Formats: sequence, C-alpha cells, structure tokens
Amino acid sequence: MPYARFVQIGRVCLVNYGPYRGSLVVVVNVLDHNRVLAEGPTSKVPRQVLQLTRLSLTDLMVPIQLGARSSTLAAAYAKAGTDDAWAASSWGKKLASRSKRAQLTDFDRFKVMVARKTKASAINKQVKVLKRSAA
Repeated sequence: MPYARFVQIGRVCLVNYGPYRGSLVVVVNVLDHNRVLAEGPTSKVPRQVLQLTRLSLTDLMVPIQLGARSSTLAAAYAKAGTDDAWAASSWGKKLASRSKRAQLTDFDRFKVMVARKTKASAINKQVKVLKRSAA
C-alpha cells in the first residue's frame, strides 16, 4: 500500500510538541520542506508557522484553498465533520482513553483494579467449567 499522508493544503495534523500539544490543526500553506502555516479552528490554536517535525499527519483532509481565511477554514472544517471523524478514528479513541485514564483519582484507579479482578475471576471460573465439561 503506497504512502498516502502527504503534506498538502487542508491536511489535518496533530501537534505533538509545544504548548498546543494534542491539538488538531489544518495546514493552510506550505512554506518550505520544513515548515507550514497552520491553524486550529476548533482547538483555538492561532494561525502560526509550525515545523513539520512537531506535527503528526493524519488521514483527514479539509477541502480548502491555499491561504484560506479563518472563517472559511472553520466553515469547511465543520462541514467536513473533522472532529467527529477524529473522535471515531482509532488514533483519536486511543488519545481520549489515555487522557481519561490520566485524570483518574486514586479511588477511581482502585475501582478499576477491583473490576479487573472481578472480571478475571469470572472468566477463570468459566474456563474451568468448560474444561470439566470437555473432559
């Protein structure tokens, strides 16, 4: 399968370094082979020059023209349903799960541990019953 995530106008990227880490931005202009002009319409990332080493390209695209205005970008972003598509992707789900898990309190972690033990115990009982009936 050929590589499909190219740096291009309208490409949605995830910022992986800096103060806006974890935010989605859209490439508005490609400045050179190292830098792009990007803006995050819903993540409140202002239009700025970002290095490509600080971005992770996603499969998502927004249909915009070169140097689109902020209002045009926001409208196209909403029309394309980018936030919903990101939330439905496995990458977005994994990041949401990590963030939710990082915000757990001590008691929440305890409840998760107890639930895992209960589930493992129930599975082990079922396995023993199946082994006995198969023998």
